[in-house]
Amino acid sequence: MRSLEQISDWPVRHAAAAVVTRDGATTSQGEVDRVFPLASVTKPLVAYAVLVAVEEGAIELDQPAGPPGSTVRHLLAHASGLAFDTSDIQAAPGTRRIYSSIGFEVLARFVTEQTGIAFEEYLHDAVFEPLGMTDSALAGPAGHAGRSSAADLARFAAELLNPRLLSAQTHAEATSVQFPGLNGVLPGYGSQRPNDWGLGFEIRDGKTPHWTGSANSGGTYGHFGQSGTFLWVDPASSLACLVLTDQNFGDWARAAWPPLSDAVIAEATLPRNTAVK
Repeated sequence: MRSLEQISDWPVRHAAAAVVTRDGATTSQGEVDRVFPLASVTKPLVAYAVLVAVEEGAIELDQPAGPPGSTVRHLLAHASGLAFDTSDIQAAPGTRRIYSSIGFEVLARFVTEQTGIAFEEYLHDAVFEPLGMTDSALAGPAGHAGRSSAADLARFAAELLNPRLLSAQTHAEATSVQFPGLNGVLPGYGSQRPNDWGLGFEIRDGKTPHWTGSANSGGTYGHFGQSGTFLWVDPASSLACLVLTDQNFGDWARAAWPPLSDAVIAEATLPRNTAVK
């Protein structure tokens, strides 16, 4: 996929990218076996492990967790009222979309309390091991301390496109809007009205500006990280795209990421359009 060659022109020292289709076919570019810090791209992985715990019956989505009145669902959807990186409560649960990294640490502790298993071990056993993600690990706080390779994240992307670890119902719930209509700030992109999220996944909807491309459908879901990383899945095009770099998010990423996403979607759909002609 020639569109992925764009990463060679980015102002980064090391980068890797991959595109995955619904049938599991993967095209990659760059240092796909290199392990990068994921920053907040950690959150979808953590959320997936939490959802496995739900399906195993260890916890429930609407079980109380976090601040008074909050549940597992609130924490996954950044609607618990917790501040970004402290235990301060800034709003009542379900009233504002406050992006909270500490909320995922609360989730990890809750899973540990309910299962008796250290969360990094639970994440390994529930997600990394069954998907063959041998380069991946949680090496610190559950909100941002994941490490992985593009090759591994492509395996996770394939799971998102064709889930095996979760039921279709749970996957659909995770990737659809929870607590609709909540406004909030999307880090790096300002106030969004509404600021829609699923369970651990940001939902693109009509947000502008945004880190995905203009060709991405409103149903696109995923996450980006301050370490210069992103992962999105677009159900409309049956594609997933991911990028890992060693350059922190900034103006360069705001300029480079959307054109890459648009080029990926255009290239992936070109053969189909050409065949129709």
